[in-house]
Amino acid sequence: MAGSGGWVLGVDSGGSGVRVSLARADGTARSAPVSSKRPAVVAERGIDADSLLDEVLPAARELMRAAGAEQLTAAAVGAAGMATLGDDLRAVLPGALREAFGVRALALAADAVTAYAGALGMRPGVVVAGGTGMIALGTGLDGSGWRRADGWGHLLGDAGGGAWIGRAGLDSALRAHDGRPGGSAALLERAEALFGPVAELPGQLYPRPDRPAVLASFAPAVARCAAADPVAADILRQAARHILETAAAVRPATGTGSCRTALTGGLFKMGEPLLGPLRELAPEVFPEAEFVPADGDPLLGALRIAGALASGTLSLPEDPALLHVPMHVHPHSQM
Repeated sequence: MAGSGGWVLGVDSGGSGVRVSLARADGTARSAPVSSKRPAVVAERGIDADSLLDEVLPAARELMRAAGAEQLTAAAVGAAGMATLGDDLRAVLPGALREAFGVRALALAADAVTAYAGALGMRPGVVVAGGTGMIALGTGLDGSGWRRADGWGHLLGDAGGGAWIGRAGLDSALRAHDGRPGGSAALLERAEALFGPVAELPGQLYPRPDRPAVLASFAPAVARCAAADPVAADILRQAARHILETAAAVRPATGTGSCRTALTGGLFKMGEPLLGPLRELAPEVFPEAEFVPADGDPLLGALRIAGALASGTLSLPEDPALLHVPMHVHPHSQM
């Protein structure tokens, strides 16, 4: 087994690009991240491994030169869509990273798992990852595996996420435009300032492949209106209830008492308009929740997973879709 001081690689791949960082396996040092705004391509086999490697390999080499590292002991790649679109990554990355950097241990994780590891590390609890979408993961680290709720996309779920809030806000704007109940003049004004005449909104929105992001772009407007507009405030209260219901659904099945719970992702940066209803409703919807600050982001999570792999201390549950570990470091390894 490699010493705990070896260098490990963490990768965070999502819709907004790819971030890469190195760290000592024992956590004593970490490089600044190298970021690319070019996301990995999604092709016939899902996320295209070659396009991801085009971003990761030069960034990792640059970081290794700066750190004086000749090889990497372990790596963890977190990617949005890994669960359903990760076949090419699973087929290509183990060999490619072993050949390029001498990587002997590798984990391929859904971005929700790296968000969990970044927020709570190797501790039991619940992590809610909220951005355009909404997903929660929980584990008791007791052999029962992961518990997952939502993350089903803006058409089928993601209740309480940015796209959900934005869609609800635009619905209220259109109701005001039509003179139907439930409308908000404030949200109508915000919608027209952002998108132009709302009668033209369907033509703008429906043909676009990035509909969830466009819907989510209106969520901050809902938050800004909430203090003075009861319709906007009610939307955020409903979102808070959905978020808490999703979190409660994944609390570990065993044990009693409080449940360590972290909220991560850009959604929660909207602050008090959403966090206030969350605190207010938590005793009713998820009374076991003990809210704790997230330690860090998904890139930190990838580095933590890689470090735990290198030291043989990975305790997060392996799962074919959520946390796949095709390469382990162990005494009888032939790698």
